[in-house]
Amino acid sequence: MKKQAVIPLVTTLLLLALIPTERLFADDDSKRARLLQQQGNILPLEQIIDKAMAVKAGQILETELDEDDGEYRYELEILDKQGQVWELELDAASGELIELENED
Repeated sequence: MKKQAVIPLVTTLLLLALIPTERLFADDDSKRARLLQQQGNILPLEQIIDKAMAVKAGQILETELDEDDGEYRYELEILDKQGQVWELELDAASGELIELENED
């Protein structure tokens, strides 16, 4: 391999090493969530957010879809008006609140 061809390859590999892993897989996660929603296995994130806001209003800091033994759960972190961070865990299929925890 020529030296001129190696430099762009090495530069690309170095840049990829600097990108957080979750960014590389974010598109795969959203595709998986979209497919699960289309199959009727989980609710749309918008509905989950509405249900979470009914429990604890505030600004959403993070959302995550987890799977455990074929059951899906959304975890949301919400910053309330008092500056406290809450983690809500909701059943992804029904939107039912599973757990509410103060992160502070």
